[in-house]
Amino acid sequence: MAVDINVAVLVGRLTRDCELKSTPQGTSVCRFSIAVNRRKRTGDKWEDEVSYFDVVLWGRSAETLNPYLQKGRQVSIEGELRQNRWEQDGKTNSKIEVVANNVQLLGGGNQGPVTGPSRPDQRMDQSPANLSGPEAFDDGDDIPF
Repeated sequence: MAVDINVAVLVGRLTRDCELKSTPQGTSVCRFSIAVNRRKRTGDKWEDEVSYFDVVLWGRSAETLNPYLQKGRQVSIEGELRQNRWEQDGKTNSKIEVVANNVQLLGGGNQGPVTGPSRPDQRMDQSPANLSGPEAFDDGDDIPF
């Protein structure tokens, strides 16, 4: 059986401040949109082409990152694509959004990047999944090559 893959990695800027809400069960959810620019050549000229993506961030990360997710802020998003479908006035509608697993704030002063998991079952600790660089792969065993 073939294994399907659903991974999206985007770097862009917020088009508006995020909206933080809670579900009836008390789980925090933060929604925002980002604009991602792409340069393309048309004849002898280079033109910018903009794509817009809706992003959803859940749980503790939504609460933690909410004050920083402001219009114009550059972010890196790693997540998966989800398609929502609904019926309205007898017409079937659908929308694709990015459900973020990891959000990193980029640029913007001295504070540096702030990262965190977006699912409530993940912890914001110094486990290898939350580290970057060589220490993320050091499990104490020597690699024989």
